[in-house]
Amino acid sequence: MLRNGAGNIIFTDATSAIRGRKGAVDFSSAQFARRGLADAMARELWPQGIHVSHVIIDGVIDTDRTRKMYPPEADELRMSTDDIAENYWQLVQQRQSSWAFEIAIRPYNEAFFE
Repeated sequence: MLRNGAGNIIFTDATSAIRGRKGAVDFSSAQFARRGLADAMARELWPQGIHVSHVIIDGVIDTDRTRKMYPPEADELRMSTDDIAENYWQLVQQRQSSWAFEIAIRPYNEAFFE
């Protein structure tokens, strides 16, 4: 990437990367550390043409496994893998004049806003 002066590095975390979660100090601190690494890499690599970004996924992703592990509730909106992938693709396609460092992906009814 450095030789070509172009590329994308995307880190993925949960909301714990920006706010701790009660009872999950170990998880939250690891998430926060990865976000810090992404931030440091972005500061160093953006001027060299490498887009480093951080994605927060806050919600249950709709897969066969999660449906078995956590049966959906009637009003629950699960996150589509295709829709999540589209957000990642949009990050990769961004022009250098307006790169995003961080995006948070969550369903509209996520409790984060309560």
